[in-house]
Amino acid sequence: MALFARLKQKIAAVLLRKKTSPFVRPAQQNDAPLLSALYAEGGFSSSWTIAEFEALLADRAVIADVLCDPARPARLYGFSLSRSAADEAEILTIVLSKSVRGRGWGRVLLHQHATRLAAFGIATLYLEVEEDNRPARALYEGMGFETLGKRPGYYKKRDGSTAHALVMRCRLDRL
Repeated sequence: MALFARLKQKIAAVLLRKKTSPFVRPAQQNDAPLLSALYAEGGFSSSWTIAEFEALLADRAVIADVLCDPARPARLYGFSLSRSAADEAEILTIVLSKSVRGRGWGRVLLHQHATRLAAFGIATLYLEVEEDNRPARALYEGMGFETLGKRPGYYKKRDGSTAHALVMRCRLDRL
């Protein structure tokens, strides 16, 4: 419970420093083109098509949230997709527009997404993150994720090399 209170204070402090406060809403089927465009901006080695996002958003096991700016509510600045099974879920991807990175909006998105997952009865959330992705790791560790193990050569980079993935877990009752 103390972790949740500290997290709420951190989020509130970040939002007070910003001119606009982001908000998170459930993704809709018509968001698929914007999700595909944001994913392409994310620097991943491969892209997901609009059709792939449409299929994910239609999947009852997938829970998707988008990050918006009240000043421009039609524009999406990030999203998170998770697939649930029983009382567990795995973040399939979380993407934040380059234009809002470093402003604390990723923390807002992840916290709201995890809160929504918990409301659906999800007790444990998993993800994989590239071992060298320091900003993402700092976000996840700050949210209470712990490293369980490593998957060598899991990610393929654009230059053909590979990168290790860390497998992380967060118990949502600690939020």
